[in-house]
Amino acid sequence: MANKRSSAPRAGRREKTRAAVAPYTALQIETRNGVALVTLNRPEVHNAFDEILIGELTRALRAVGADPSVRAVVLLGAGPSFCAGADLNWMRRMAGFSRKQNLADAKALSTMLSTLATLKKPTIARVHGAAFGGGVGLVACSDIAVAAQDATFSLSETRLGLIPAAISPYVIEAIGARAARRFFLTAERFTAAEAYRLGLVHELVLTAEIDARINEILGFLVTAGPRAQVEAKALLRAVAHRPIDPGVIADTARRIARVRASAEGKEGVAAFLSKRRAAWVPKGE
Repeated sequence: MANKRSSAPRAGRREKTRAAVAPYTALQIETRNGVALVTLNRPEVHNAFDEILIGELTRALRAVGADPSVRAVVLLGAGPSFCAGADLNWMRRMAGFSRKQNLADAKALSTMLSTLATLKKPTIARVHGAAFGGGVGLVACSDIAVAAQDATFSLSETRLGLIPAAISPYVIEAIGARAARRFFLTAERFTAAEAYRLGLVHELVLTAEIDARINEILGFLVTAGPRAQVEAKALLRAVAHRPIDPGVIADTARRIARVRASAEGKEGVAAFLSKRRAAWVPKGE
């Protein structure tokens, strides 16, 4: 599938953002009615990672994350693939790196993944074509993943004599250790249907319908309280995989009490009781 600019989610009128004025060579960034579209723009190499793409994506995510006009982020790939993992030329250069240089390079990748995973804004991965290696990591780091039915996936690192180290916390969180054992070791390709079964992606749609479905999800996201979404993401990180003990119970009580007393919490409840649109909801939603 050719993912041209016109096929990106149509979140409305285009607007300039702080992120858009920065010079990017491996990305395209624009916003439409508060939705930042971050496009991996190396279609000639299937949007494979190199040090430039990693650095630019980290910088772009930080920029849109700090922009109060941005309500949600959609990550997508230009050309026939979402992201094919590591760029071969980059890997050739890394082969000649010292241990210190390799460590610095690996930390840059880990920082980019962590920035996406902990972004305070809701994130959606729009997955088409190939999502291999680090591309699977991007999917796992996103809050919501919607894939075309013909997308293909692979944790391909061991085929190259490497390991999926930087992406492993996020992939294991998404698909579980048992499934990760198989796909980390075999490096085999698997279908979008299998990715859905494993929990790596939330929805499968026809390629022609992927943008319409993402726009529907965006419609839900922009009607939720922006501060509540920040708090909800923090809540997930605080509660997931912890035993339900007195400490967790006390922490959740403190969190809801704080949010109820916030200006946004009060406005949301008042709007619901008055049967009106909350102040943060865009007109027309």
